[in-house]
Amino acid sequence: MLPKVNQVLHIQINSIDEEEAKQECKSRIADITDTYISMEVPINEKSGKLKRLYPGDELSAYFITEGGVKNYFNTSVLGFTDDVIRLVLIKKPEPDAITKVQRRNFLRVPAELEIAVKFSEQLKFVSLTDDVGGGGISLVCDSYIPVSSGYTVSCWLLVPYKNNQIEHVPFKSEIVRVKPMENSKQQVMLRFSEITDRDRQKIIRFCFERQLDFRKR
Repeated sequence: MLPKVNQVLHIQINSIDEEEAKQECKSRIADITDTYISMEVPINEKSGKLKRLYPGDELSAYFITEGGVKNYFNTSVLGFTDDVIRLVLIKKPEPDAITKVQRRNFLRVPAELEIAVKFSEQLKFVSLTDDVGGGGISLVCDSYIPVSSGYTVSCWLLVPYKNNQIEHVPFKSEIVRVKPMENSKQQVMLRFSEITDRDRQKIIRFCFERQLDFRKR
């Protein structure tokens, strides 16, 4: 499903500047053609200020449809036009490039991804996930590492894609369960507590690519 005129777009810029990349803006769609979407100049949701964009800026965007479903897609700024007001022209996504996600039903897939975990200044470790999803992940670590449920940890996840691109996804998560395993290991289940929609989208994209691989086998 493609977005419609007057629908609100929530946007983040894919910037190497970490602070800029965290900023979330919103805009309203003014028009849709065969090749582009024109939208109002985005407004920073926290500051209320207009966000200046430049041709070539890469954007992560989503719009919300009935039932609270978030429809994610990637796009880029093509240019600008001045009608009654200044509008931003962005590349129109292909329908099959839009990922639909309902928060209550995040897809989870088995995957061994490298993850760095900071439990405290004294306790930091690197491990592997055993499953990944848009709502959280689980990882396996040595049983002697003193982790327990209820604590919040900072994590950095390496997310690889089929095109060989690798993304670094930072987030904070709550430990919801710790389960003893064989071979002196333990499974730690984490639920995302602080993650930007842009970074969540990176994980969701990986999950869908992984699911497609499973279906081909």
